[in-house]
Amino acid sequence: MAFKRIVKDKAFWKSVAGMGIAFAIIYHFISMLFDYGGFEFSKFFEAKLGDGNWVQFTLGTILGSLVYGFIISYGQFSSRIKKEERDR
Repeated sequence: MAFKRIVKDKAFWKSVAGMGIAFAIIYHFISMLFDYGGFEFSKFFEAKLGDGNWVQFTLGTILGSLVYGFIISYGQFSSRIKKEERDR
């Protein structure tokens, strides 16, 4: 099965982590721009991390990033496998 082959690959998980980190950074920058009209780091982090919201913010960021990274990386690895099989 392609799923098992992809999930067992260490390069896949590195790609998931890389895509996830990139997604989190870009998402939070864009969110900051829309919410505060610029790069207001102190206001952004005060709103997101203040009043005990840091756990929710951190878990949401990690979970969202991993899901995004998994979906995108799986698509890339799946298409690579299909291309390799066609070229045989």
